[in-house]
Amino acid sequence: MNNDQIITESLLVAISKYMRLVNYIGAAQLYLKDNFLFDRPLEKSDIKERVLGHWGTVPGINFIYANLNILAKRHSQEFMLIAGPGHGYPALLANLYVEGTLGKFYPKYNYSKEGFSSLIKNFSWPGGFPSHANPETPGVILEGGELGYSLSSAFGACFDNPNLMVACIVGDGEAESGPLSAAWQSAKFLNPAEDGAVLPIVHVNKYKISGPTIFGTMSNEELYDYFKGQGYLPLIVSGDYLYEGMLNAMEEAYQQIKNIQKNPDQSKPKWPVVVLVSKKGWTGPEIVKGKMNEDSFRSHGVPLEHIHEDNSEFLELSEWLESYNVSELLDENYRPIPEIMDLIPDDKYKIGMNKNSNGGEVSKKLILPNLGSLKIQEDSLLSSTRISNMMVLSDYLRDVIVKNPNNFRVMSPDETESNKLGSLFEVTTRRYNWPVPKGSENLSPNGRVMEILSEHTLQGWLEGYTLTGRHGIFITYEAFGMIVASMIDQYTKFLKQSKAVEWRKPVPSLNIVLTSSSWRQDHNGYSHQNPGLITSVLNDYSNFVRVHFPVDANMLLATAEEAFSTTNVVNLIIAAKRELPQYLSIEDAKQQMTTGMHAWDFIGNNNDNPDVVFTATGDYPTKEVIATIQILKEDLPELNTRFVSVSEITCFGIGDHPVISKMNEEQFDEVFTTHAPIIYAYHGYPEDIKQLIFNHPSSRRFFIRGYSEKGTTTTPFDMLVQNNCSRFQMAIDAIEKAMENKTELKEKGTEIINKYKQLLDKHQAYTKEHGEDIPEVTNFVFKFR
Repeated sequence: MNNDQIITESLLVAISKYMRLVNYIGAAQLYLKDNFLFDRPLEKSDIKERVLGHWGTVPGINFIYANLNILAKRHSQEFMLIAGPGHGYPALLANLYVEGTLGKFYPKYNYSKEGFSSLIKNFSWPGGFPSHANPETPGVILEGGELGYSLSSAFGACFDNPNLMVACIVGDGEAESGPLSAAWQSAKFLNPAEDGAVLPIVHVNKYKISGPTIFGTMSNEELYDYFKGQGYLPLIVSGDYLYEGMLNAMEEAYQQIKNIQKNPDQSKPKWPVVVLVSKKGWTGPEIVKGKMNEDSFRSHGVPLEHIHEDNSEFLELSEWLESYNVSELLDENYRPIPEIMDLIPDDKYKIGMNKNSNGGEVSKKLILPNLGSLKIQEDSLLSSTRISNMMVLSDYLRDVIVKNPNNFRVMSPDETESNKLGSLFEVTTRRYNWPVPKGSENLSPNGRVMEILSEHTLQGWLEGYTLTGRHGIFITYEAFGMIVASMIDQYTKFLKQSKAVEWRKPVPSLNIVLTSSSWRQDHNGYSHQNPGLITSVLNDYSNFVRVHFPVDANMLLATAEEAFSTTNVVNLIIAAKRELPQYLSIEDAKQQMTTGMHAWDFIGNNNDNPDVVFTATGDYPTKEVIATIQILKEDLPELNTRFVSVSEITCFGIGDHPVISKMNEEQFDEVFTTHAPIIYAYHGYPEDIKQLIFNHPSSRRFFIRGYSEKGTTTTPFDMLVQNNCSRFQMAIDAIEKAMENKTELKEKGTEIINKYKQLLDKHQAYTKEHGEDIPEVTNFVFKFR
C-alpha cells in the first residue's frame, strides 16, 4: 500500500472534523460548567469560577492521537500511549470520550448529553477529574506531572512484549531533563526478536511556561542530526499544513519498525522517531491584548485567564469556542458523527482499551525457586563461617531467571559484579543489542541483566515493566538510591490512586535492593555514604512501601521470596555484600518476619531480667551490637543484657501496614521490658527511628545511634567510631545507664568504661599510624555458643 492509496481527501476532511471535536472538548474542559453545545449565547455564569489546566500541548496531543488511531485501525496494531506532558490531560479525556472508552469504564461518561456535559464540567472540578493524567484514566501508566520518565517507562513496557507498540509523546520541555536525555539510549537495548517497539513522537511546540525550549531553537536540520546521532531514523513533520506530512511520517515509522522486527539481526537497527513541529496552543486565540498567544509561551497554561473580570477576554473566549462548530460534529445522542467514528479502531485496538496498561490483567505470577538448596545450612549458623548475603541472593535471582525466562529482569547500573551478583552470568548475560568492543564480556541481545549507568533509566524501565504486569528487581549502591527517590514517590502516588480504581488490578511489586552501604564505603569515602532513600520512603504515609533489613542470608532469601509474592507495593531491601556471620535458620527468619522483630535468646546475658536492652536494625549494626554484648559479658558479667533484632521498622506502629503485625503496648513491654534503657544501633539516619517512635510511651527509653554524616575514606571500624556506633561506645553507654539503677556496678563499671575509652584512644592513634583497625577488632572472635 503506497501513500497515495492511504491519503485521500475524505480522510483529510475526517481528520479535520476529528480535530475540531477533540480540540473543542479539550478547550471547553478548561472553561465551561454549562451550555456545552452553545444552545444559547455564552454567559459568564457558564464559565467556571476557577479556570484551571493547560491548553498549549493539547492540540498537538490530539493530532498525534488521531494519527495513532488511523495507524491502529489500518494495521490492526495494538498501541499503548504514554504522554510525557501529562498536563495535556484534557486531550486524553477528549480522545477517550470520542473513541467510547471512557464511557465503557465509566458509564456516566457514555455517549449522551449527560456524559458529554459531565466530561467537560468535571475537569479540574472537586470530585471530578484532576488536572494531570492519573490511574483513573484508561490506558494510562504514567502521570507525567514530574517530567522526564516517559521514554524509559515506554521501553520498560515493551520489553518482552513482542506484540506491543508503545507510542511515547515526548514534550520538548521534558526533553531537556536529564532522565529523558539518558533514556534515548534505551533503543540500543531493544531486541527486535523478543521485544515490542517504542515509537517516540517528539512534540516540538517550541515553548515552556515562560520561554523557548532548546529543541524549539533548533532548525529541522539540527533536530535531524541530533536524533541521527542518537542512533534513530528521524522523521520530521513541520510547516503550515501538517496533515499529509504526519500521515506519511507515521506510516513510514510503522513500516520501519516492522522491517526491523522482520530482520532482527541488523547490526545497528535504526528505530524511527517522529518529530512533530507544531504551534503551541494551535487553533487557540492568536492574539490576546495585542500579544501573541498561539505559537507563544503564553498559551502554555490557560490562554484567557481573566474571563470574569475582563469583557474583552470573555468575548474572545466565546468567539474561540464557537469557532469549532461542535454541534455539527455530534449526532442527537452526543455520539461523534460517522466520519469521525470511521477513524476509530475496533475495541481491541483502541488506545484506551490496551490490556497492557492495566498490568494486573495480564500479569503472570513468578515461579519461585525452592529455598531448600539455597539456604545457609545449620552448621554454618552461629559459627565462624562468614558469607556474603548478596552472593546468596545472586544464586536465588539466577534460579528465578531460569524459571521465568520472559517474565523477570534484573536492573543494575554497571554494578552487577561489584555487588556480588556474578552467578547471574552462569545462566544469562547483560542485555545489549549493538556491537560491543572486543574487551567486553557477558553481553548479548537476549540477556536478562539490564545495565546502564543511569539510575533514572533503570527505574523507568522497571516501572514500565512492572506496571504492564511483569516482575523485576533494581539493585544499586545505597548512596545512589537517592537519585530515584522522587521517581519512587511518584510511583507510590500512582499505586495509592490505583487502589481506589475498581477496574485496576494489582500489579507485581516493584523491588529495590540497596547494597554497598555506607558502613562499608570506607574505601570510596564520604560521597558514597548516604542512606537517605530509606528516610525518603519512610516519609511516604501511603503505606505502599515496605522497608526490609534482613539480618543475614537466610532472612534475605525469605525476604526476596516474600517480596516477589506481593503486589501493589514497593519493597526496599537493604543488604550487605561483604562476608558476615550467619544467625538464623530459614524457619526462624520467616518467623521474625511475621512481626518484624524478635528477642534472640541465644544473644545476651540473663535475658530474663535485663538491665539494658540492645536493639539493632541492619546487618552491619547487628554484628556490632552482638560484639558489644559479648565484650560486656566477658568484662562485666554482672550486667544483664537482652538483644532485640528489628528487621522491619514499621512494626513500631506507624500507619496501616499491610503485612507486619504491629506491636501493641503489652507486646512491646514484653520484648523491651517496662524499665530498661534501650540502646538502638540503626543502619540509617537516627531520625528515622525517632520519627517512628515519636509519642510512644517508651520513647524516652530509646537511645538511638546510626549514620550521622560522619564519614571519609578510612577503616571499617573507624566508620563506626566516627558515627558513635562502635562496640566500645555502645558498651560505655550501656554501663553508664545501668549504673544509674544498679549502683553495685559503679566501681567495676567505671573501671571497664576507662578500659574502653583507652581502647578508643588506641584506635585513633593506631589507625593513623598503620592505616588499619586495632588488633582488638581485627582479631575479634565471635562466641555464639
